[in-house]
Amino acid sequence: MGDDRFNHEEDLFCPGHRACPGCGAALTSKFVTEVTGPNTIMSMPTGCMEVTTTPYPESAWGISWIHNIFENAAAVAGGIERAYRSFKRRGKKGYTDYDDVNFVVLAGDGATFDIGIRSLSGMMERGHDVLYICYDNEAYMNTGIQRSSSTPIGASTTTSPAGKESLGEDIHKKDMPSIAAAHGLEYIATASIAYPEDFKKKVEKALEIEGPKYIQIFAPCPRGWRHESKNSIKIARLAVETGLYPIYEMENGEITNVKKLKERKPVEEYLKAQGRFKHLFKQEGGDKVVEELQSIADHNAKKIGIDK
Repeated sequence: MGDDRFNHEEDLFCPGHRACPGCGAALTSKFVTEVTGPNTIMSMPTGCMEVTTTPYPESAWGISWIHNIFENAAAVAGGIERAYRSFKRRGKKGYTDYDDVNFVVLAGDGATFDIGIRSLSGMMERGHDVLYICYDNEAYMNTGIQRSSSTPIGASTTTSPAGKESLGEDIHKKDMPSIAAAHGLEYIATASIAYPEDFKKKVEKALEIEGPKYIQIFAPCPRGWRHESKNSIKIARLAVETGLYPIYEMENGEITNVKKLKERKPVEEYLKAQGRFKHLFKQEGGDKVVEELQSIADHNAKKIGIDK
């Protein structure tokens, strides 16, 4: 990859897992372990990556890894981090390398935005030295493609289906980076699988900061979004290029290091590439939802400062 910081002799996210071809979350897992290295303890709640990477008695992880229930990955990671800190303070043998251990949570948007937000809020408030990474595929993909509070308006899911009485999801996507910022975190970032080096550098930067950190990475799901597996990177890039998913960093509550765009693409180009939005171009009233999504992209551009 041209950068020795991200190279390890051993692949810490191993081949043979059961993730779908083109899975954005699987790419995220690979990218994360390339940066964090072997001296990492990862907590992971129930979700796509948990069920596809650890079917008993197998595991795709070459790091210390623990499965948690949907609600408590952040709390478990915080508890592990605090235990290591205590062991070091007491001089317990074997824990003198505490400062070299990376405490990481890798979770989907359902476990982050919804079910696990209480323990995530607590972990942030208490100031645990944990990097929380959310792979955002905008629905509960593992349990049947149900909507989450990350699902964008207009998207058709099994619990917000498009039909005669509906144009899909009708609630706006939750702004989790702003919620994290409200907790006073020193470092928050958004990223995309379409820009892996950018994501890796943000993970590396976050690990150098003591205290809670939050990174949210856009991770398309071919099955849930109904697009060809080979198009995952293309669609992830379009989300950024339209302004629907801006890439930026927040440091001490201030937006910094925004990925600028010379000319934003219309959101239609992104929407038409996915089956979950196809009804918007067939049903009456769909054009109004497309216009609303375009206004969201325009608002993001103004708020984040995307346009050059």
